[in-house]
Amino acid sequence: MKKLLFSLLAVLMIGGVSVPASAQGKYGPDSAECIKYLSYYKEYYKQKSYESALPNWRKAYKLCPPTANQTMLIDGTSLMRYLIGKNSKNVIYRNALIDSLMTIHEVRAQNYPKYAVTAMNNMGLDMINYIKDDPQRLYDGFCKVIDVNKEQTKPQIFLFQLNTAVDLYQKGVLDAEQVINDYEQALAMMSKMTPKNDIEKKQNDKIKTDIESLFITSKIASCDKLISLFTPRFEANPDDLETVSGIVMMMGSTEGCTDNELFLNAVTRMHELDPSYNTAYFLYRLYNSMNDMDNAIKYMEEAIAYPESDSIQDAAYYYELATACFKAGNNVKANEAALNALKYDPSYAGKSYLLVGTIWGSLVCPGNDIEKRAQYWVAVDYLVKARNADPSLADEANKLISQYSTYYPQTAEAFMYNITSGDPYTVSCGGLRANTTVRTQD
Repeated sequence: MKKLLFSLLAVLMIGGVSVPASAQGKYGPDSAECIKYLSYYKEYYKQKSYESALPNWRKAYKLCPPTANQTMLIDGTSLMRYLIGKNSKNVIYRNALIDSLMTIHEVRAQNYPKYAVTAMNNMGLDMINYIKDDPQRLYDGFCKVIDVNKEQTKPQIFLFQLNTAVDLYQKGVLDAEQVINDYEQALAMMSKMTPKNDIEKKQNDKIKTDIESLFITSKIASCDKLISLFTPRFEANPDDLETVSGIVMMMGSTEGCTDNELFLNAVTRMHELDPSYNTAYFLYRLYNSMNDMDNAIKYMEEAIAYPESDSIQDAAYYYELATACFKAGNNVKANEAALNALKYDPSYAGKSYLLVGTIWGSLVCPGNDIEKRAQYWVAVDYLVKARNADPSLADEANKLISQYSTYYPQTAEAFMYNITSGDPYTVSCGGLRANTTVRTQD
């Protein structure tokens, strides 16, 4: 209390002292009163005596120009939040206080450009916390914040803007194109953000995922609507990576919207403009779904060739390549790719051996009665390996083993070709070659 009285006395003494012209400029035409009330409210504010600070702060805010003291504006937002919480049941007064809070944020942004981003972000966060049941006001406010801050906007503001846009669309206020534009803008701005650390990166990624999920579940954009909207955009800007990537992302996240010419052209162009293992893999999946296996295999091999992908990723790609080649009837390449998956990541042993066993079991081999069935010995060899490597595959492997074993030659039949069960045997069929052991049926 002594400290407070001393400070107030000092301020009162200032009234009798002439104030330099420079000070008058900073503190306004009534500089002594401005300085006095700044000091009054601040002493109460420091002691968290907000009720006593408020009338003095209001006087300072009225007398002082905004440039007099930025802290006055920052403290003012805290005081407004205090009053809003205290008057939660007085709707009219509460709304007036919210208006004042928003005004203070904007005044700070206008008069302190260096801190405009912080002020506008704080305004957006306060809108989230305090403005309820007024989606139009929320939407307009969020748009204002984003227009000023761009990629420096707090990520959660993008999420709430889109949520509000969806609400307004459902009320018939916004059209689908505007909501789509807001969605694209949010993702584009967030892609330009540079997180300060891993924690912030995870938070941003979570919000980005929430934005994508919100848009998808809103079902605002039907595929036909996207095609009609994006076709002229693509034709007008086929060399603009941001435009093309946005089309791919939007259509790719819309159910049933990847089997059309626009999507294929956009993905192909994206790969040409900014090639990577991700875009190559995207094209693989696209062509695979269209049963264009030649192009599918081509792009998967391209994806694997990129040095940016690590061994774990390459193993997954090799296994998918193996299944694609097997589907295309290219058994040699399928066999090689399956074994490469195992080579890059041993955890693929079970799946890879099962696929190789299936490949061998599917071969149609020429030659005599033994040569036509010897591939089943190799198939069973790999199926046993698959079962041993991954017990969860045992049922599937055993079923195939039982099936292929029925094709083993009879003991007497093998004897006719001078071979007996347990003999080593080399199988060469369909471009594949393997060493195995003779097995017969009694």
